[in-house]
Amino acid sequence: MKINLMWFAAAGVALSLNFSGCASRGKPAEGAARPPATSVPRPGKAAAPAVAGKSTHPLFIIERSMNANVVHYDAQLTDGGKLDPKSPVIVYWIMLAEDGRRTGLNWLERKKAYGFKIKPDTSGEGYELTLSAAKNRKFLIKKDGDKVYAEGFINGRPAILQKMYIKSRKKLVGQKVEQIELLGMDPKTGEACSEKILP
Repeated sequence: MKINLMWFAAAGVALSLNFSGCASRGKPAEGAARPPATSVPRPGKAAAPAVAGKSTHPLFIIERSMNANVVHYDAQLTDGGKLDPKSPVIVYWIMLAEDGRRTGLNWLERKKAYGFKIKPDTSGEGYELTLSAAKNRKFLIKKDGDKVYAEGFINGRPAILQKMYIKSRKKLVGQKVEQIELLGMDPKTGEACSEKILP
């Protein structure tokens, strides 16, 4: 069962950055939350199509400490292999805590917690994506040959975003976000990078 996520939107507005550094060989930075061991999207790995005649490629996922359900963000391509100008990015749940089905986001999740705004990049080569819950972060959705990825900055350096991990705990009313961690890799060296964002 999906939880009420207004807390996530409120936390996103009031986030301050606390850099945790980049760690090599895929290890989280010291003191960082340890995400569950699930597969991380890799650029170019195809996913099941959302619309007939179109293909999708994974960009990144959001995992949470509350349960195993995962939010997926995929790039959507036209049958010609270009980023779909009408809907270049799609988002959906994989309900791993239940029966593993794929389902869409509800209105509140789209508007506050896991939604996003997207517009063409000024270079005309991709799309600029801003997550509703982290409006101070922008990611460029790019297609380079067969690879499609979300590029931004993690801990002040260019990185391909692969995963966000949200650590939270239950309160009497709703949840309290304790930490958000961005995980990705350096596009040139493949080195793993992480950054903690604390409310």
